[in-house]
Amino acid sequence: MPKLMWREPIETTTIRVVRNGDDAAAAAARASTKPRVTTLGSIAGRESGVLIVLLVVFGALTLASDDFLTGNNLANLARQVSIFGILAIGQLMVILTGGIDLSVGSILGLAGAVTAQLLVAGVPIPLALILGALVGAVLGIITGLLVTRFKLPPFIATLGMLGIARGVVLVITDANTIQGLPEGFQTIANGSVVGVPNLLILFVVIAAIAAFVLKRTVFGRYVYAVGSNPEAARLAGVPVRLVTITVYGIAGLLSAVGGVLLTSRLGAGVPTAGTGFELQAIAACVIGGASLSGARGSAIGAACGALLIGVLNNGGNLLAVNSFYLQIAIGLLILVAVAFDQLNTRAAARE
Repeated sequence: MPKLMWREPIETTTIRVVRNGDDAAAAAARASTKPRVTTLGSIAGRESGVLIVLLVVFGALTLASDDFLTGNNLANLARQVSIFGILAIGQLMVILTGGIDLSVGSILGLAGAVTAQLLVAGVPIPLALILGALVGAVLGIITGLLVTRFKLPPFIATLGMLGIARGVVLVITDANTIQGLPEGFQTIANGSVVGVPNLLILFVVIAAIAAFVLKRTVFGRYVYAVGSNPEAARLAGVPVRLVTITVYGIAGLLSAVGGVLLTSRLGAGVPTAGTGFELQAIAACVIGGASLSGARGSAIGAACGALLIGVLNNGGNLLAVNSFYLQIAIGLLILVAVAFDQLNTRAAARE
């Protein structure tokens, strides 16, 4: 039986079934489609709101005070904002997972006091810095274990750690300020490089690292996944417990770094340092576009939120505005930021 060596191609015809009204509906849909308009929100994302407010405040203070844009004032503003910003970035890592950390201010005070005591005792500066930072990291990991292993709500776990850390710092210092720190240690926070304060450089570096980790690494995707839906993340293979413990450890570490830098800036270990800083850090995150529900926010937004709060406080001092009014203004900003977030969420759901 001869084999088939060649076969001519067979022409095929595509049959399209058209129902009545399909073409009209498709044409109507194409006609109703509008070109996408590029807005600040589509470019800057969730940080667009705080960026607009920040620009407005900057412009208003520049017109209202001749001292605002001076070199000395901007250097002081950078030093003030940097410590709050570092705390805000640590707080953001926890908020992205759907948690909250109320202990960052107390950990800041404890780490600063421990570092000051070590320096007074004659411990070399690099070793004292490392040990002070480790104090915060260890406390943060303990908090993460309380949340993951013992199933304590983050609010309760961190509230308890707030009281423990603040009590420990008052005990070890006997509620007295620790003085007599080395000049080299004080230069860390009060020095500058080519006119740029060291604190600002450290803050920018930490913010850039956090932004890279959250946007460009697997761990960053894990953080957002845990904040979006922990159970779904676990089923997808995300180590939810490890990620949660890690973010609390990072928050504790950055709090300790802020405490060491604040001690260096003040030139003394103050046992009450950091009181109320946790609320400022949370406010900076919320104003910067973070959602307390988790999975929404960025390091750049938290940094911008801290900068906005710092600018308001600095401008209020320059204009001799009552500090009580500044508190009202910051509270209103928080409400506006949350309302803006809700509007964006609803608009995205409708689209």
